[in-house]
Amino acid sequence: MDVEENPSDGASGAEQVNVPTPVDVDTAVLLLGAGVTAVTHPLPYVKLLIQVGHEPLPPTVGTTLFGRRVLYLPGFFSYAHHIVKVDGKWGLFRGLSPRIVSSAISTVVRNKVKQMEFLSQKDKEETPLRKVVKETSHEMIIQCLSRVATHPFHVISVRCMAQFVGREIKYSGMLNCLVKIYKEEGVTGFYVGLIPHVLGEVLFLWCCNLLAHFINTYAVDESFTQAPAMRSYTKFVMGIAVGALTYPFMLVADLMAVNNCGLAAGLPPYSPIFSSWMHCWTHLSNKGKLFRGSSFFFRRMPVTSLPLSEG
Repeated sequence: MDVEENPSDGASGAEQVNVPTPVDVDTAVLLLGAGVTAVTHPLPYVKLLIQVGHEPLPPTVGTTLFGRRVLYLPGFFSYAHHIVKVDGKWGLFRGLSPRIVSSAISTVVRNKVKQMEFLSQKDKEETPLRKVVKETSHEMIIQCLSRVATHPFHVISVRCMAQFVGREIKYSGMLNCLVKIYKEEGVTGFYVGLIPHVLGEVLFLWCCNLLAHFINTYAVDESFTQAPAMRSYTKFVMGIAVGALTYPFMLVADLMAVNNCGLAAGLPPYSPIFSSWMHCWTHLSNKGKLFRGSSFFFRRMPVTSLPLSEG
């Protein structure tokens, strides 16, 4: 007896749609992350050199809209052009490899933790504030695990970039860097600057999410026709504001990554030898440099020694 074929089988075979597998999605995300990291790498590179206090180009004299005389320090494009003149175009990508590895590891860790989190979720009624606290707690765990996993590569990348200051060749090649740091500093060498980095990221998460929640809940009027649009941008705006306030933690973390590691950027006269990240924070605070490197453009400092007019 013949068995009738299911009509739907033929239709599904003819119109079968290839659904991306989790492996395909992860690969695409990793490749996209690597591409974005590579394209934007000159930005953190220039920022790092400014953070360690390397100013190879002289400032220029200018005036503000109110007629105040100021010294304008070189911006991103001037600084990047200087790097190209010294090291060529590929010089802008010094320290890129460990950043790509760091980005890949971060993506994998986040995806794995989110999958575990999704499996453990329980459906139950929660207040909006409780939901924000729960989601932020999950984000904090993910961020901390990701930072611990990737921080060794962040240290390697920072040191590779900082070699531009003293023209050193101490750190070259991923494996060579790993071996050298382990031999000279042990396991702790891979985690210098970890504490301020984690503190800054955790503080950023909590302040950004809670502020956005309270503003959307109590400051945005439901009767306002553009209320949904305003709520969608609140977290973005809060991210910019809170990011500026927590920047000193990132600065201290990067300075500690190069501090006393044998590079000119982490030794006097560029930088004192710090005994701890708190020592570094105090030093920068006393010098008024806790936000050094936070801006790429319109970097200026007051001119007190120049006359008011030139003749």
